[in-house]
Amino acid sequence: MRKKKIGAIAITSFVMLLALGMSHQARSQDAATPYPNMAPIQQYLMDRTVEIALARSAAPESISRDATVLVLGRHGYETAVEGKNGWVCWVGRGWGTIFDWPEFWNPKVRAAECLNPPAARSMLPLVYKRTELLLAGQSRVEVIAAIKAALEKKELPALEPGAMSYMMAKSSYLTDNGGHNMPHIMFYAPIKDYAAWGANIPNSPVMGVNYWYLSEQSYPQLQSFPPIAVFLVGADKWSDGTPAPSM
Repeated sequence: MRKKKIGAIAITSFVMLLALGMSHQARSQDAATPYPNMAPIQQYLMDRTVEIALARSAAPESISRDATVLVLGRHGYETAVEGKNGWVCWVGRGWGTIFDWPEFWNPKVRAAECLNPPAARSMLPLVYKRTELLLAGQSRVEVIAAIKAALEKKELPALEPGAMSYMMAKSSYLTDNGGHNMPHIMFYAPIKDYAAWGANIPNSPVMGVNYWYLSEQSYPQLQSFPPIAVFLVGADKWSDGTPAPSM
């Protein structure tokens, strides 16, 4: 039952907000999406204090209290709090997902995440790039092309070993589809073989998805992107230690 529930929610990657097996559904529903375009930027912004608190709640307080915290501004993510342990906490929006996901522009999405130092160094630059380009008004095709060019020129870093993140905030909102939230931990690896981690097999607690959430029928240029696998393991408690609802 837990695995079924995980499959019904959306996951952010650095973030990342798409459940395994939803990409085909997303493509078929794209024409009927209730969020066909970006809403006014104000709908994606949050009160600064509220956003900092939500971002920190993604991980146990023993980690997040000394982490750097980002907040979304009108042109991209900004540093609100300088940390000292190398971790970075932030709140992702819907555009961190597969490019043709129906909720790509859903202004309700608030996906709190705390990345460890390797993930902060190698994954956040992708978040910054995508967000800044989209908020500047570039189309999804233009954004994909710009990221591809930056990767080829090595203007964006390669994934570092040991990259992982916490997504254990009670108040995150990940999707309109079914359950809106669940606590989980994510691990990033430069591989394509999910079975090497025992992911996506019967009775395994591990799910694996492609970080780029390849929708190659719509965006064939994604095929040449470097492999980054995201492995998700559900948690039974929120970051404050209280039990999470049974999935």
